[in-house]
Amino acid sequence: MTTEAHNPALIYHPRGGARRLFGCRDPIIIMPGPAGTGKSRAALEKVHLALQKYPGARALLVRATRTSLSESALVTFESKVLTPGIVVPQQIKRQFRHSYEYLNGSALIIGGMDNADRIMSTEYDIILVVEATEISEDDAEKLGTRLRNGVMPYQQLIMECNPSGPGHWLKRWIDSGRCTEIVSRHEDNPSLTPEYLERLSRMTGSRRSRLFLGQWAASEGLVYENYDSAIHKIDAMPAGWEQWRKVRAIDFGYTNPFVCQWWAIDGDGRAYLYREYVKAGVTVKNHAEEIKRLSGSETYEQTIADHDAEDRATLAECGISTVAAIKDVSRGIQSVADRLRMAGDGKPRLFVLRSALVTPAPEGKPYGFLAEIEGYLWQTAKDGKADKEEPVKLNDHSMDTARYAMMAIDKPIVPIFAFPDDEPNDGGSDFDTWSDDV
Repeated sequence: MTTEAHNPALIYHPRGGARRLFGCRDPIIIMPGPAGTGKSRAALEKVHLALQKYPGARALLVRATRTSLSESALVTFESKVLTPGIVVPQQIKRQFRHSYEYLNGSALIIGGMDNADRIMSTEYDIILVVEATEISEDDAEKLGTRLRNGVMPYQQLIMECNPSGPGHWLKRWIDSGRCTEIVSRHEDNPSLTPEYLERLSRMTGSRRSRLFLGQWAASEGLVYENYDSAIHKIDAMPAGWEQWRKVRAIDFGYTNPFVCQWWAIDGDGRAYLYREYVKAGVTVKNHAEEIKRLSGSETYEQTIADHDAEDRATLAECGISTVAAIKDVSRGIQSVADRLRMAGDGKPRLFVLRSALVTPAPEGKPYGFLAEIEGYLWQTAKDGKADKEEPVKLNDHSMDTARYAMMAIDKPIVPIFAFPDDEPNDGGSDFDTWSDDV
């Protein structure tokens, strides 16, 4: 049960839950555990070993979005798991890879549920879902139908994850006995440092319960209590959305991530987040070039931005005019919350495309709207209860950007004075707009 990593001196020895995973042939395995237990490494090692052991076998490595794999599981696979001389050499960067072809005829296919048609058109012996809390129950059931390649003596679906809320469908599967649960614990990973565990232990609320203690814990003090991924997260945009009116919203950052969101508004006023760019450590000029590239020939009613005058001026120099966001936190949160509620037609007025995030997310960090919203919490008051006045200022950059967008959509701003606008496809006003609410 050992495989060699890139460094021949490093031999992988599965422990605890990881060791049990290697010996388990049950059809469905859910492997929950707190952060840093090595559950992803263990599952990747098992898949890699199976592909070597059974020539011609086919495995699928999948996450909610293909982009999110590039800087998470594929880094672990290439740097720690993949054995030299086992796969066919290819000069392809991991963000562009579709597969790893083994010399014995086996193959590891890479994919995301945001492009499910490609990965659902073939058959597999073993499927590994990374961060399975991000996919839907329907996704898991569909993946199960593709386990019929028949080369391995058993067919298996492995879903690894950090615990989520107690009502999550994965927890229901565990409690109902629909699957085999193999719990991953910190003691299974001897490489963990006391400093890392100390950082986890200092977390508070549901994050501590989930990421340090490994509990399926409810989010106490959740800002958007009515958010439901099964309702608000969609797999595809409605037909004809390209012709809808659109806005962009921007939150500046360098050490913290810079965020740009693209929203489309249908004829009934429903807002759809269809594209999101999140990146740290890059200058505004670099961001501007990416925004223009991603925007293509689309036109926008306006581009709303945080108030940093220097950064807004830089965007203007690059051809992106902006209007100052309404930054009233309480009203902005209420605007988003109102849109998440069901309207009279039985539908909410805010949706997020599953594949909206177009930039890789660093492992262990909640990047993007879908990752941030389920951990967006109110500050804790002295009595330990949620103080519904100010949210926790942590991992909230996409949440801030969404507030700017909803306030602009729900309350148009009157132009006052201008930054130059040299971008013919921007579609916004030539004026920098301010409001008495700022």
